Amino acid sequence: MVLPGKSNGGAEVDGTSRRNFYVVAIYGLWGAISAALGLPALIYLLFPPKAKKGDEWIEVGDIGRLAPLSPVELTFRRTRVDGWKVISEKSTAWVVKGADNQVTAFGPQCTHLGCAYHWEEGKGQFLCPCHTSLFSSDGKVVAGPAPRPLDRYQTRLNGSKLLLGKLQEAPHPEKKS
Repeated sequence: MVLPGKSNGGAEVDGTSRRNFYVVAIYGLWGAISAALGLPALIYLLFPPKAKKGDEWIEVGDIGRLAPLSPVELTFRRTRVDGWKVISEKSTAWVVKGADNQVTAFGPQCTHLGCAYHWEEGKGQFLCPCHTSLFSSDGKVVAGPAPRPLDRYQTRLNGSKLLLGKLQEAPHPEKKS
């Protein structure tokens, strides 16, 4: 006995069987999942997150308020881009204004183990409390285990406004034999 719409082999007359439908559906789902996972991975690998910017200068304050040869700790915010993440960090710098209005800005960490140092008004020197390293007002090592002078920021003046650039590591002093 032959049912309506079926031939003797049990296949549908129009050529689409249940088996072909499931094969096409499974391959379609597989393609959609592959595209959903593969396209973001290709975009991540082929396109850089953001173009590199040039040197970034940050305004930290007015040097007109600074007394000559008296270090002042200035606090500022620096925005850093880490891949796709933008981070706003609070940082500090010790700023010394010279008698000739030349400004030097030191990084906030001791060059021995990275401890925070402070200005000792009585001694007229920077003191690191961790291992008692002493630095002069120009950043040079006076005493203690610090291996090199204090690190310095690049500085630029825009009128009376102080701009800070990158922190540059101070070179090791030449060893005398």
